[in-house]
Amino acid sequence: MPRQYVLFGRPLPRLGSRHLSLLLVSVSLFAISSLLFTLPSAIPTGPSLQIADHKLSIPDSIKNPWNKVNPFKQPAHAPPRQKNDTYGQSSWYANWKWLSYPFSSSVTLDESRSLLPELAQRPPIYVYYDNTIEREKATKEVESDILLSWRRAWWALGFKPIILSPAEAMNNPMYEELQHRTEGMDPSLKTDMMRWLAWENMGGGLLAHYFLFPMGAYDDPLLVYLRRGDFPGLTRWKDLGDGLFVGPKADVAKAIKLALASPNLKTAKNFLEATSASKEAGPFTIDDTEPSSLAFYSASALKLYPKVAETIGGDRVAGLKSLNELINAHLHQTWQSLFSEGIAVVKPLPQHTTHMIAPSYSVALRLASCPANNPLPSSCPPNRPKCVPCSTTAHPIKISTPAHYKNSSALYTIGTVPHPYTIQSLSSMREQITVPWIRRESVRDAWVGDLMTDLFKGKAVPAGARVLRFKEAVAGEYGSSRSLWLTAERDDTPKGILDWHFGFDLPVVPSSSSASTKDKAKAAEGEHKHDDATEKIESEIHKPKDHFILPPLHNEKEGPVPTEQDLKLEPNLLSIAKTIVSSAASDDEEGAENKNKKIHVTKEEIKIREAVEAWNLADWEAWRFARAYLARKEMEREKWAEEEEKYAGGMGSEKRGKSGGWFDSD
Repeated sequence: MPRQYVLFGRPLPRLGSRHLSLLLVSVSLFAISSLLFTLPSAIPTGPSLQIADHKLSIPDSIKNPWNKVNPFKQPAHAPPRQKNDTYGQSSWYANWKWLSYPFSSSVTLDESRSLLPELAQRPPIYVYYDNTIEREKATKEVESDILLSWRRAWWALGFKPIILSPAEAMNNPMYEELQHRTEGMDPSLKTDMMRWLAWENMGGGLLAHYFLFPMGAYDDPLLVYLRRGDFPGLTRWKDLGDGLFVGPKADVAKAIKLALASPNLKTAKNFLEATSASKEAGPFTIDDTEPSSLAFYSASALKLYPKVAETIGGDRVAGLKSLNELINAHLHQTWQSLFSEGIAVVKPLPQHTTHMIAPSYSVALRLASCPANNPLPSSCPPNRPKCVPCSTTAHPIKISTPAHYKNSSALYTIGTVPHPYTIQSLSSMREQITVPWIRRESVRDAWVGDLMTDLFKGKAVPAGARVLRFKEAVAGEYGSSRSLWLTAERDDTPKGILDWHFGFDLPVVPSSSSASTKDKAKAAEGEHKHDDATEKIESEIHKPKDHFILPPLHNEKEGPVPTEQDLKLEPNLLSIAKTIVSSAASDDEEGAENKNKKIHVTKEEIKIREAVEAWNLADWEAWRFARAYLARKEMEREKWAEEEEKYAGGMGSEKRGKSGGWFDSD
């Protein structure tokens, strides 16, 4: 006999098959509605394929891009605009949660704004230059070039270099007291006193000589300490003399008063002699550790370079120019020594991206070469007397073109980030892309997926996780000092980005070097063997085209090697993709026209581009992030340069030279 169930003392009716079916349907409908109205609200949303299906009509109540699935979700205001958050076609929002969300629109609520890390504060480092002294034009120009090299080197390592002049010293309340004591004072001491008055007027911090250059890794302990900007007392380094002082404003003022009260004020030659002659305890804490990441080209250090020292003694202008070239070569040489594994020009989806990475490969060739104007090629910086001099024959820098990103502190990475439309067009070798092909045949988020393969050891991870690792490689404190990421759609390699990013003037690779590029590249890649047809292709691609030298063909193990016909098609496909990507979306039915290339971009092509972006959200996020990060770097340096060129008579400014602007090409 079947069991009778009782609830609150009353027997429950038995459920027949009809009632049971109705109950199951009700539970299923409830579960589906719960998934639709609760779960999607926690998932970062992105743009939809607006032209993927013309048969469905979307109700007005859910046309808001942040309310597509859940029409009952309350709309939210986008974060407020920030100061200086737009440059060119890039816009961004700086927030500490930049690594918490794979897609920027989850925070910005705006597909055009990228979520970037907050801009790191650059501690100011000061140098004094007396621009009131009469000098010949040639002397002033070469001294300005040295100051420019000084500013560029310190900027690349996270500092804000500022040139002080007598104008800042005269604003110091102690300037009047100095004027009463200048009678009989040595001119060199007076200049030194003005230097300290100008520094104290700016609030202390770091005061350097313009012959002191940072030559070490970004994360060197001493440079990290200096960037922190927290100094408990007035400090100098035993081996640097007057090359570097750090300290708070109060201690700087105390040292100045001590020097002004010195009994040997009229006999001292510099500030250190004036303060050491006082009966009171010296104002400095002397650090005895060797500053291995700082190179000071003082008068005593120049004895290591007799050729340059003799030139300065005979012709100051020619000698200072030679010294500036030597310092630039030492900066370049120091950078090369930091990356023992060489330079990796990453090449995801390698079969059809040879022309796309050519600009990045040319940058790698410049970094791996040695400056031709180095007056002493076999010399070493004063802080690294046992260095390995730069040599493209005895100690060549390895340049590789791996398909996957490798996280190594001894390897410098240069990446070319393509727009999803660009990489889809190149990968498929298609001039025209259609929505059915996007939905049915294209590989979704192919570029970032292939790039980050090695970091996940072949594991099946979502595209969002790969994007976060990519962002960390681009903008993280560790990754940003060991990589450079350029966008594929940029026609030039901006000189300003390179020089100020690396901290030295990169040499230009002559066209004649293209003949030997193939052999060097093959040696770096491990002497890959190809058939006769591939060898013929390689002999063609190493010829310089449009001021760029194409990289060697990749190893067959990393993917199919392109045919000669494919290589010929790449430039045209890349050019078309650049035009379509750079064209702004327009409501004009006739489309937009690229004025430079005179190529008509129709409204339909723009819609296809938007469809590709919507179907490859991870690739699109990576491209927008890299473009915005680079744009912010450009804007930061440009605005700082415009502000600083007003002071010290424009010394150390790029405008004093023949060109050298931020966007100037070589």
